[in-house]
Amino acid sequence: MKEYKFLKQKASWSKSQDKFEDEINTYAKQGWRVINIYANTSGVVYALLEKDKNR
Repeated sequence: MKEYKFLKQKASWSKSQDKFEDEINTYAKQGWRVINIYANTSGVVYALLEKDKNR
């Protein structure tokens, strides 16, 4: 069985991309993997993460 997590890039102007990348890497160390990343028309970036629930 899979479980999913939905991340939203923090609305910070300074180094927000680096912080978002760090957050994704932190989840990757916990077994999560990115299955989709997209940005809406206002430029907010979202990531959908997935991992095995029994891990």
